[in-house]
Amino acid sequence: MAVTKGQGNPNWTREETALALELYFSLDEKIPPSSNKEVEQLSDYLRSMEVHKDAEKNESFRNPDGIVFKIGNIKSVATGKGFKNTSKMDQTIWDEFGSNLKLLKDFCALIRSGVETLKSVPGFLGNEEDDFEFDEGRILTRVHRTRERNRSLRKKLIDKLQKADKCHCEMCSVKPQHELGDLALRMFECHHVIPVSESVRGKTKLSDLSLLCANCHRLIHAVISREKRWLKIEEASKFLSIGKTLEQ
Repeated sequence: MAVTKGQGNPNWTREETALALELYFSLDEKIPPSSNKEVEQLSDYLRSMEVHKDAEKNESFRNPDGIVFKIGNIKSVATGKGFKNTSKMDQTIWDEFGSNLKLLKDFCALIRSGVETLKSVPGFLGNEEDDFEFDEGRILTRVHRTRERNRSLRKKLIDKLQKADKCHCEMCSVKPQHELGDLALRMFECHHVIPVSESVRGKTKLSDLSLLCANCHRLIHAVISREKRWLKIEEASKFLSIGKTLEQ
């Protein structure tokens, strides 16, 4: 299958394609004209999501014609007839949600909730560089990051662990070097121990977080991204052989 790029615009993401599939179903699985009100609304929404840095500056980016073209691609994947320049993402989203409308609607609701969360964080929606992405998609990955960077929660977690004499990285067990004074704790970051899709649904609690050093935190995110599934800290440690390395 050829990959649809369209006038130099970036490839469609998981979230964008899911929202287009939701519209396809709401239109009774028909290809609408570009003047359709719902098509225009989705075009405006995708342009406002800012999942592609500066792409919305291109007038052809996710315009109504592009939305109609994408719906045509989805119909082709669903029926095996019609457009032939569909993408791997079109097929992936159809395989995952094509026969489960409830799951699709739940996922699209999470996307919209995530977009609203990111819009409340100045500069975070469109300017964040995506060096990794979880299987849930770019928007929910960014929501995950914003919540982990909450300074108030981080302080509460560290205070709690210090009182219990358990202030160390839960993966590699490194402890703060007290001779560094106030700088000693700068190496630690919060990590959500529950999947992104679950963490987005509610308010973050201390019980949802673990303390990791910056190195281990980056490693566990990279592994989760590569494996395309959520890993508990114990699983990630074994996967990276961190525990074994420490024993040697």
